[in-house]
Parts: sequence; C-alpha cells; structure tokens
Amino acid sequence: MEKGLSRRDVLRGSAVAVAGIAVGGTAFAAETPQEKRKIDRLRIGIIGCGGKGESGMSQAAEHGDIVAVCDVDVTPRMKALTLHPKASSFDDYRFMFEAMRGKMDAVVISTPDHHHAIASALAMRQGLHTYCEKPLCRTIWEARQIAKIARDKRVATQMGNQSTAHTPMRKIAALIKSGHFGAVKEIHLWTDRAKGWWDQGTPRPPVAEVPRELDWELWLGPRPERPYGKGYHPFSWRGYWDFGTGSLGDMGCHIFNMPHMALDLSAPLAVQAQTSGHNKETFPAWAIVHYEYPAKGDRPAFKLTWYDGGRKPDPDLAPGFEFGGNGTITICEKATIYSPDADNNEYHIVGGGTMPDIQVEESPGHMAEFARAAMGGPAAVSNFPNYAGPLAETVLLGNLAIWADGPRLEWDSKRMQVKGTNEYDSLIRPSYRKGYGV
Repeated sequence: MEKGLSRRDVLRGSAVAVAGIAVGGTAFAAETPQEKRKIDRLRIGIIGCGGKGESGMSQAAEHGDIVAVCDVDVTPRMKALTLHPKASSFDDYRFMFEAMRGKMDAVVISTPDHHHAIASALAMRQGLHTYCEKPLCRTIWEARQIAKIARDKRVATQMGNQSTAHTPMRKIAALIKSGHFGAVKEIHLWTDRAKGWWDQGTPRPPVAEVPRELDWELWLGPRPERPYGKGYHPFSWRGYWDFGTGSLGDMGCHIFNMPHMALDLSAPLAVQAQTSGHNKETFPAWAIVHYEYPAKGDRPAFKLTWYDGGRKPDPDLAPGFEFGGNGTITICEKATIYSPDADNNEYHIVGGGTMPDIQVEESPGHMAEFARAAMGGPAAVSNFPNYAGPLAETVLLGNLAIWADGPRLEWDSKRMQVKGTNEYDSLIRPSYRKGYGV
C-alpha cells in the first residue's frame, strides 16, 4: 500500500482483521453494513485497475469520486493514481475494505475471475454497492452465493455485461418473449474465442521469474499455490481452469444475454459437450456445448447450442449471411432471427422482412444504471439476484460439460448437483486458500 493504512496498522488496529486471516477471510468486512448516509455523490473504490478495470474506472468516475484504487500490479495501480491522485492505494482488497470502512459507497471489481466472488462478498457484507465484471464468478456455487448476499444485504448490484443496456437487444428480447415470432425451437450461439486471443489446450507454462511489479501471492489469492509462469498475467489467465472460465465465461454472458432476457435460461435439464480434448489444466482449443431446456409456463421446450474456438453453426440455418467471429441465431416457429455480433445491437430476420418496433424501457447507460441504483433508484437490469446470478450459473454450467467432454450431465438446479454423481462437486463449489472465502 502506498497510501492509507499499512498491513501492520490494520492488524494492530483491528481484531476483526486478525480473525479474518485466521478463519478464511470473510471477517475482513463486517457482517453489519456500514451506517447509511444520504448519498449525493458516490465514493467509489476500484479493485483491478488494468485492462477492463481501466475502462470501468473511467466510466465510474463519471458518476462519483474514485477514493481508493487496488491492484496487485504496481504499474496499473500507479497509472490509476495519476488519474485520481487523492485516492488511497492498496495491493490487497481485503485490507482496502478494512482501511476504507465507512469511506466508500460502492466498488467496481475487474479482477481475474477467481477473485470476483470473494471481493464481491466482502463488499456487499460491508453494505457497499457492487459492480462486478462478467462472468460474476468462477463457479456455480459462487454465483448462487453472490446473488443471495446481494438480496440479503439489499445493496445495488450489476454485472458487467454492457449490452444489457442496449435498446436493440431489449426490443428483440421483448418481441421473442411476447411470442411475436412464435415459440422458440432452437438457439445457436458462437464466439471466435479463445482462438487468436489467448492460449487454450496447452500445458502449464515453464516456471519463470515473477515480474518486479507483480505480487504473485496476492494474484494467486484463493487458488492453490503454483510457481509463476509467463502468460498468466495480465490476460491469458482466462484459459486456465484454476483462474478463468474459458471462452464461455469470457463471452457467454454477452452472447447468452439476449436469449436469457427473452426466455430465462436458468435451470436447464441437461448439458453435454464435445471438445478438442484437454488436459484439465487449460480449457480445450474448441468446444461445442448442448443445453436442453424444459417447457416452462407458456415457454415450450427448446435446445441451445454453444460453439467456440472457431466452430460455428451450419450456415444453412441462416442463408444469406456470412457468420463472423461472434453471433446468435434464434429459430422460432414464424421467423429466424440472426445477430452478427456480441454487442447485441444488430438483428435481422433471415430471408428478409421488416423488424417490427416495440416500446421498451430505455436505459440511461450501463454504468449509469448502476450509479442510479446505488443512489436509491430502480435496480439495474443486470443485478446479481434476479438476472446476473442466474445467467452466470447457466454459462458456467456449460463448463462442467466441457470438463466432462462427452457424457450427458443431468442438472439438479435446486441442489446444484449433477444427478447421480459427485464427480463434479469441486468444480461446482471451490475450496479456498487460508485468508479467503465467500
């Protein structure tokens, strides 16, 4: 920490912090929310300052004051301080929460996936409004827990799937939900990740010297100890089972977003995958995942297929379109809807035709929705309990199928278990190193 309290100061001054280290970390942020104050301008802490964290910080600064920045890498942390010189600086978010108790209203979390749930839980238990990047967390159990904590603590929350705020997506989701195109029969979703973006289907990298600017132990955080290797930081962690969530986690919360808004993709009956094969160290180079959905209310049963690593649907499903790196095809009884990107801004009726208009609630903007909710306004659409948590669970369930690589896994959503086996329990609910917990 360059500014604010040192670790020694925190440990001397707080028996709670000492207890948190001893029993797993959740005591760092008190169970009792901070005293509520009338908010006229948000005081925001940033956890993760590089990459997506930098843009998240910039957007958050439009709606409040950045009062704390935290990153395990000195370089992005120092850059953040040049932009917000009055902010306190930390390398460990657990100590940031303790030192900044009562001095923040909200946090924006943009760490690698394996820290998402822990940082979010600590924030919400301290009564802080919490924005967390997709895919919200690394495991299904964490998604369920984060949604529960948000509901119990009654804080404003939002996951960083920005297209939730896009009007074209809201309109097409409303049309499908209303039955305008008839019942949905099939959905096909795809991405070009990870091919050409980060490595998957590769072995663990050779041991290398830790960069001077990086605190490797803090970067590892809750995950099992391992030596540093080139490629983990700052980007390719996405391809490792221990840290990331692969192509599904990185892009699924964007590309599943429209059908989730239209149809509620939570609680599929079963998932099954075929892949290029993998070594349980990194995700496979490519995967195709099949989701089976039961009838629900007025919604008939349907199937959804996910493709990644360059695999794509049959072009005959949407003739006349050249499939790009990302896209969606929604096959309904009366029409097939094609979208060519992951931003959910463009939709076409296959075979031609005019897209009907429909009135939907306009968003003030993605980060503005979160800020508005934190200031006492309506909940953001992609809040943790009602939208982001169930969406994250659905996306992450596909990773169980990818790990299994072949078997059909029947899913018990209520118990969060694959029926008939406990083989996947450690993937559903993770264990943590001492000092960390949800």
